[in-house]
Amino acid sequence: MSVTKNTIWHRSAIPFYGTAAVYILWCLLLPLYKLWHFALLAAVSVGAYLLLRKLFPGTREEVDVPEPEPESTGDAETDALVAEGQRAVKELRRLRASIHEPSVRSRIDEITALTEKIFQDILVDPSDVPQIKRFAGYYLPTTMKLLNAYDRMSGEGSGEHVTGTLRRIEDILDTTVTAYQKQYDALFANEALDIETDITVLESMLKREGLGGKDFKV
Repeated sequence: MSVTKNTIWHRSAIPFYGTAAVYILWCLLLPLYKLWHFALLAAVSVGAYLLLRKLFPGTREEVDVPEPEPESTGDAETDALVAEGQRAVKELRRLRASIHEPSVRSRIDEITALTEKIFQDILVDPSDVPQIKRFAGYYLPTTMKLLNAYDRMSGEGSGEHVTGTLRRIEDILDTTVTAYQKQYDALFANEALDIETDITVLESMLKREGLGGKDFKV
């Protein structure tokens, strides 16, 4: 079972005790009967807390979090495709956390959600595997390559080539989201055709038996 690292912060109690000590000493040694006295006490208490929190931030602990095993379909090739989808979603989330441009992060959210849905469709309709393999073979890795380039170049300053490349990637992401939406919708084409056929057959049977619409008689 694979694991990921998760950081847990254990906050120090010293800032709280220190702030309480400041409050108690003020009450014992300084006047506290005018409005500005209370305002000054509040400002000093907040300042003491922020200073102590900076000096005593606490400790950080790295813990191993096991990742859930992908659901098995019983077919090795299909299971490998599902695992590939999970790795892609994990990388998309990493890129989303690393990139700070709000509009790009929003598009990554849409791409991630659609990618999850596309690969989950394998478990519902294994006949879509060839179509999803084409998606995983080109569209997904190309998207990841562009986003990794954007992540890397975002910290390279604001030169003409860097700015132009970043803008081009931002522009193509809109088209990418639309393409992913169409890819997901296309997975239901066969199912929609089957349902339409069933509806046509059912309507014909009901009409022939006198049970459909205006032809219904008691």
